[in-house]
Amino acid sequence: MTQGEMKRREFLKTVGGTAAALAVAGPAAAAAPSVRVGRVVPADQKLNVACVGVGGMGGADVGGVSGENIVALCDVDLARAQGSFNRFPNAKRYKDFRKMLIEMDDQIDAVTVSTPDHMHFPIAMMAMEMGKHVLVQKPMAHTVWEAREMTLAARRHKVATQMGIQRHSIEGIRLLHEWIDAGAIGAVREVHLWTNRPIWPQGIDRPMDSHPVPETLDWNSWLGTAPKRPYHPDYAPFKWRGWWDFGCGALGDMACHIMDAAYWSLDLGFPDTIEAESSGANEETAPKSSVITYQFPARGKRPGVKLVWYDGGKMPERPEELEEGRDLPGGIGGQLFIGDKGKIMADGYCSGPRLIPETKMQAFERPPKTIPRSPGHYQEWIAACKGGAPAGANFNYSGPFTEMVMLGNLAVRTGKLIKWDKDRLMCTNVPEANKYVRQPYRVF
Repeated sequence: MTQGEMKRREFLKTVGGTAAALAVAGPAAAAAPSVRVGRVVPADQKLNVACVGVGGMGGADVGGVSGENIVALCDVDLARAQGSFNRFPNAKRYKDFRKMLIEMDDQIDAVTVSTPDHMHFPIAMMAMEMGKHVLVQKPMAHTVWEAREMTLAARRHKVATQMGIQRHSIEGIRLLHEWIDAGAIGAVREVHLWTNRPIWPQGIDRPMDSHPVPETLDWNSWLGTAPKRPYHPDYAPFKWRGWWDFGCGALGDMACHIMDAAYWSLDLGFPDTIEAESSGANEETAPKSSVITYQFPARGKRPGVKLVWYDGGKMPERPEELEEGRDLPGGIGGQLFIGDKGKIMADGYCSGPRLIPETKMQAFERPPKTIPRSPGHYQEWIAACKGGAPAGANFNYSGPFTEMVMLGNLAVRTGKLIKWDKDRLMCTNVPEANKYVRQPYRVF
């Protein structure tokens, strides 16, 4: 074995559980003089991008940055990655993101992360510590603590970031923000948000039967920092979202999309309390359905807001302003904003907000468009990597937003009202909830 190979192996051993190392060492470990910062790529040059998780939604993310130089593709499932491999035959292929980042360190400017939720943190943290810009799919983290640490790391390493909530960049969310700012429905005191998720099994226990690991899948690497367990098709490739070890349930899948307009337009910040009613969670999976109520305090001249989340078929009451024969949005979900002077309804992605009833919408005098329009979600991030303005869903925005979303699962998992201290990052009234704020990591 060469000296270089020995050094690489020792480094892999050290950072192989990046999350575990940070959990022990804390932020101070990354605050040493050797901190690496992101390289600003000249605007007339292309980024060298490495992509981790390149099947499914990961394939879409690869496509979103395909105008740049795709230099490496990493996936633990060779079958699901094949489409991206075929599309970019000159990109180097890896199964281990650590090996990729180390071997290609000086050839990578930026990294996309499109894996199951539990691996977002270790991959993105290692990339940021190495001075790489990152785009991470939603939810950017698996726990509240991870979201906070990722936000701090992005600032420390001066890297351009973006969470994959593509609808944050569309016209509809800007229109809704501008209408609320203009007082279209008065002061907003209540918001109702719903989704058709889960569309995978939840409220179930761990399967007991055994299945062979597919030949194309590196199961140990797929598990990554999660506790070791036998392979089962109930986990991979699609049904992992409902399992606490890998995903965050319906909240993790859709709340970062559907709560986005309310969080942004109302400047919600952090809730004082969160309370949930559910069909019953267990230590393995999220519940089949839940209704989660977040209570936000007043912010400046804005009044307090009650935000209610519904999943698993639960829905808010039908507003009386809705005309006969017209229903609340279906499909992936919907949004209802209730103000002192009216109501706004939108689909889950806020692609077409409308005042209700329609007669009020028709009489509505649209305010000026005051919020800059986006060139596209991926384009925002690419421009930020090249010295442009921060992307709209950069970690300074999406980090606290993700923390807020993930707090709902503390209430779901404990079944108790949660009082939250955002500064100490802890539940002050239910001690057992704090074990879900962060998690242990397996070194793999």
